[in-house]
Amino acid sequence: MKKQNAILLIHCEDKQGIVATVTEFLNSNNGNIVTLEQHVDHSQGMFCMRIEWELEKFLIPPDKIGDYFNTLIVPRYNMNWSLYFSGYKHKMAIFVSKMSHCLFDILARYKANEWNVEIPMIISNHKELEPVCEAFQIPFYYFPITAENKREMEEKEIELLRKHDIHLVVLARYMQVLSEDFVNQFPNKIINIHHSFLPAFPGAKPYHSAYQRGVKIIGATSHYVTSSLDEGPIIEQDVTRVSHDDSIDDFIQKGKDLEKIVLSRAISLHLQHKLLVYNNKTVVFD
Repeated sequence: MKKQNAILLIHCEDKQGIVATVTEFLNSNNGNIVTLEQHVDHSQGMFCMRIEWELEKFLIPPDKIGDYFNTLIVPRYNMNWSLYFSGYKHKMAIFVSKMSHCLFDILARYKANEWNVEIPMIISNHKELEPVCEAFQIPFYYFPITAENKREMEEKEIELLRKHDIHLVVLARYMQVLSEDFVNQFPNKIINIHHSFLPAFPGAKPYHSAYQRGVKIIGATSHYVTSSLDEGPIIEQDVTRVSHDDSIDDFIQKGKDLEKIVLSRAISLHLQHKLLVYNNKTVVFD
């Protein structure tokens, strides 16, 4: 059985002695540090750190670590911090509409046990992908959202997510804009994927627009969802080259390949607690 580790994410004003203070706290309690990564945002004077240590011989019980750290360390530096445990299994909900490429990629990785995660549900505003959910034996929930019933449907979705203790919502090409109220229920816990043409090529057919302009690079971006549409903290991006020899179908296929890979990378980073969010940006630890 894999050893369980604790993971601490910290950000605060950059001051001398932060690393020494935190590592001494762990060392004095018999904590064996396995990874330590830090970053200083000099433009904002912000210190960021991710530190992971083994719990096997750690003197403080897991359920008391946060209390000890918050009492002994946090006040010295006015830290923002989050504590996680590597053995914890997240519960993830997937939102989809009609496009299946991201959903299939996620479910394949899920079935291959690439992630320490459960998927209790898949939610959609269309019924086209229900057979996919049945094939993977994951409950499917249909919410036919219209302009008139959007608030009511979102309230039911939120209730369902709360009932199943969902920790992460993934929009796998879900073609609905979530309301501000919905987003505020899950801060930095909703991940979206879209093509990287925004705002240059918005609309329903961005690849067609890009093709007509003769672009040389297409891409995909995954980000946390905020109340500002498509302006949340960016998690992962990638690009691939295209040329005049590529057709619109080639553009779309290459774009889909990027979208599913970039989205899955973003999910992996979130599940491994390698993302630190502040001031609408992310620090991505290796």
